[in-house]
Amino acid sequence: MNSKFNYLKILCKAIFKFKIMNTYLHQKFNKQIKRIQPLGNILVAISGGQDSLCLIKLIEDFKQKQNFSGTIEYIYIDHQWREDSKQQVKHLINYIHKQSIKIAVYEIKKIIYSELEARQIRYQIIIKHAISNDYSTLLTAHTETDRIETFFQQLIRGTSLDGVTSLKYYRQLKPNLKLVRPLISIYRKDINWFCRKFCLPIWSDNTNYQYSITRNRLRYELLPYLKQYFMLNIENNISKFINISNQDNEYIKQNAIKLYLISRHKTNIALNYLLIRKQHYAIQARTLEIFFYHHFNKPLHYNTLIQIINLMQKEPIDHQILKWHHLIINIHNNWIYIN
Repeated sequence: MNSKFNYLKILCKAIFKFKIMNTYLHQKFNKQIKRIQPLGNILVAISGGQDSLCLIKLIEDFKQKQNFSGTIEYIYIDHQWREDSKQQVKHLINYIHKQSIKIAVYEIKKIIYSELEARQIRYQIIIKHAISNDYSTLLTAHTETDRIETFFQQLIRGTSLDGVTSLKYYRQLKPNLKLVRPLISIYRKDINWFCRKFCLPIWSDNTNYQYSITRNRLRYELLPYLKQYFMLNIENNISKFINISNQDNEYIKQNAIKLYLISRHKTNIALNYLLIRKQHYAIQARTLEIFFYHHFNKPLHYNTLIQIINLMQKEPIDHQILKWHHLIINIHNNWIYIN
């Protein structure tokens, strides 16, 4: 009798555990993570917010359920923007250690107030850590809501199609390192529900409520206003637009890469503009952007881009010279080249 009772007890626990680990967020996450082949060793970039804690929970449940044998490590970058940043780090470390998992914490000594500069430094540290420790997959906790907010930020700045679709599910950072955002199809409201369901210890970040930060103003003022006065399901519609734009952008990008490969000089830093100017304006622009970013790791300014394209259309072209940063762009003898 006791053996039957114990068996039923174990069975009930197993069923309960399966249900706990089988929420619709678990299902969506597992579906996304299984798209990554090969998965390899994983580095997870986190903060103390609800998105990160949700990601930690999903990863640990996935690891347990799928008997994942690879290495998983978490990484946190402390920008020291807040007075309580050290307390947040301790809070996060305590939670991570209770889960018996690895975490690396980096502290940036120089306080940086530019969001863009901070992001660049953060990614430099994370990528360097990933490469030096042989991680092949980098996961971040970006959500669908982040993607929509990024869309508005880029739109306000006057960006391109590439800019409004910049937050993608997958991106190859290095030959042996890929960036994956497994929560990119999940809205923040669903993550909030998930964190409440599992009583995850979210650290309340007061900078999330400072309206001097553009993203916060978008989150708490613009989007609610658009929902209330224009369209209730505006987030879904924007997501659809981003998905469609992403497909268009990928088509342009792939064709631009092909054109770049056939029009570049075999030995010198130069492009054959006769081949480029035959193409559609969008392909011309993207090919030039690829050329300059590939060689100089700098985006080509829009006005300079327009100047180059306009000069390429002239017939015949005299030797034209444009200044770009500390470099000289030459357009001469069928070639665009740099001095």
